[in-house]
Amino acid sequence: MKAKIAITLIIMIEMTLPLMRLGAQATAPVQAPATPWVEPPADTSSPPATEVPRPEDWTTISLEKSQLPLWSTGGVPLSKVELPGCTRELLRMQWRFGDPIDLYVIRPLGVARPPVVLYLFNYTADEDRFRGDDWCSRVQQNGMAAAGFVSALAGQRFHAPRPMKEWFVSELQEALASSTHDVQMVLNYLAKRDDLDMTHVGMVGHGSGGAIAILAAAADRRIIALDLIDPWGDWPDWLKESKQIPEQERDAYLKPAFLRKVSTLDPVNYLAQLKDRALRIEQVTEDAVTPPAARDKIAAAAPRADEVVRFPDRALQARAWAKDDFSGWLAQRLKPSVTH
Repeated sequence: MKAKIAITLIIMIEMTLPLMRLGAQATAPVQAPATPWVEPPADTSSPPATEVPRPEDWTTISLEKSQLPLWSTGGVPLSKVELPGCTRELLRMQWRFGDPIDLYVIRPLGVARPPVVLYLFNYTADEDRFRGDDWCSRVQQNGMAAAGFVSALAGQRFHAPRPMKEWFVSELQEALASSTHDVQMVLNYLAKRDDLDMTHVGMVGHGSGGAIAILAAAADRRIIALDLIDPWGDWPDWLKESKQIPEQERDAYLKPAFLRKVSTLDPVNYLAQLKDRALRIEQVTEDAVTPPAARDKIAAAAPRADEVVRFPDRALQARAWAKDDFSGWLAQRLKPSVTH
């Protein structure tokens, strides 16, 4: 048990301690070569002859209002690996020019049409986690499938010609809205596969991924259970006090024009819409990314007080996860017959 807790603690620390961005030059993502355009797969439907490409609408969480090509629900298979107990697929998705998305789909062996959990971590995370054989084994241990990708302006999705000075917070409206649309497009693809139980869909979101998970669930009722770890939100307070923001940039994000742009994308305003979903908000009080004022407003916006679980430090949170097993809380909501 002690070894299990230690291993889980290492994983939770890795998952929940985002890198502090101390300055634009110090922590800006590494400039990667431009990713080449990938043609849609052969089984992807063609766009309507009358469809004219229009700019994506970043003011809305609704996929239908986003102006994205809803017909683009195919994926180009890049690899498939069979591991003990599960298979891991890597697919290249694309519905925006110059923004291909690598989607990892992990399925447990011997389980027909399993429930699926979508994982979206903080913008500081890359896709290396999804490639790990140990992670693949953990996410499917309760008989559930998993799907994971990185958000906009993160990992493999940050590349030329985007300037290095742009990052997740400086382009907060784009990052939140486009990633929220991406979640819905990924769900459309998963539904098209017909080998997953899309009536039982959950989502794990951490940090910025937690904020996106709230927005996506409010827009898409297919997400019936959410496990959120230190989700961002309450933008006026968060932008004013978060340690994630370099002080030399903070004034720019407190200007009325910037705050207006993200006002329709504040998770605090959407949590009340999730009263009919299974919801757990995990908050670690030692977390310096989400300031106390924002943390309190997120907790107060939860439909029920018992949906908020607070831990004084990472160690206690890790122990709780060890007791529940990885993804155990979601398994109990998506697969009521699962026992631990």
